[in-house]
Amino acid sequence: MRQRRQIGKVFRLGLLLVISLAILIAILVFSFAPSFVAKRFNPISPLVLQPLSSSSQALHESLTIVDLHADSLLWGRDLSKLESYGHVDVPRLIQGNVALQIFTVVTKVPTPLLLEGNNDRSDNITKLAILQRWPIPSWFSLKERALYQARRLQSLERDASGKFRIIKTKQDLNSYLAQRQQNRAITAGLLGLEGAHALEGQLENVNQLYEEGFRLIGLSHFFDTEVSGSAHGVDKGGLSPFGREVLKRMEALGLIIDLAHASAQTMNEVLQITSRPVLVSHTGVQGTCNNARNLSDRQLQQIAQSGGVIGIGFWETAVCGEDASAIARAIRYVADKVGIDYVAIGSDFDGAVRVPFDVANLGQLTQALQKEGFSEKEIAKIMSLNVIHLLQKLLPA
Repeated sequence: MRQRRQIGKVFRLGLLLVISLAILIAILVFSFAPSFVAKRFNPISPLVLQPLSSSSQALHESLTIVDLHADSLLWGRDLSKLESYGHVDVPRLIQGNVALQIFTVVTKVPTPLLLEGNNDRSDNITKLAILQRWPIPSWFSLKERALYQARRLQSLERDASGKFRIIKTKQDLNSYLAQRQQNRAITAGLLGLEGAHALEGQLENVNQLYEEGFRLIGLSHFFDTEVSGSAHGVDKGGLSPFGREVLKRMEALGLIIDLAHASAQTMNEVLQITSRPVLVSHTGVQGTCNNARNLSDRQLQQIAQSGGVIGIGFWETAVCGEDASAIARAIRYVADKVGIDYVAIGSDFDGAVRVPFDVANLGQLTQALQKEGFSEKEIAKIMSLNVIHLLQKLLPA
């Protein structure tokens, strides 16, 4: 009997130790793994930053800068605080003289992630949501993931001590820009959705996302959906009947159409249907970097003819280079091909890509644009004015 009690005591002690060890491991994983993942997936090129000339520094400080695409809400960092990793936070936006950052929400990414031929049967964001302790409903619902990230941006507005505000209307934008003329130590954000699969096939979810502050919706991301085909999908088809209904509802509400990642057929069909300018928030061009991710000359012309804007990304697949000069070359190509009024920047900061610099060091691009031969007026258009004019036209009153 005594032997049994001793065995039971040892067993309970061993079980307690196992449970304690499991709890300790869980604490360590949930404490340190999110930052480890964010650092691993959002590196900065090891290339040495170029010293800015006095003229580049002065020009950069005079600009009002708008970046069309960052996925920073995905990674769980406190964006109100300065960090030494990742690409974007409020202090670095202000250091980089960024007036407006479009924050896009990612809800599903396949694994392995391919340039072409992705299906929708796998998902990496579920793992990230669990690791970062997102609300349990978001583990199972793409719409809930979108809403959670929207609420994170709303929390940032509350926590940033007046240094950050969310733009939803033309009036918001114009009053903010007037305020920023007096105080450059503030910045702002606009909320976008990367992939309409987060609608979960329900048209009324367009309205719900609008009410939560979304003002831009990308029709597709890395796989074909019930809305439209993706440039990276299997079939790469066009708009579905549901997708056409989504497009009508978006236009009725004043939501901006983002054609980044869209299949060629989807782009053609959207541009035939819509009477409003469209946006391509982050892309490259086949003229300087020929792959399926990037826009052809014909697509550049179609988007410019709509009155839209093309945001040039900063990562290697977009520009076939890892420095600011590669970005500037792609921008030069667009400007020469369709005109200076239709090109902007769409970094893809914090988008699980390697970039040449973080947002605090955007002066690197200003200097590269000068070296590419752009005038100060042209650089002002590229870095913000083209996008501001588009937003003033498309945002709801």
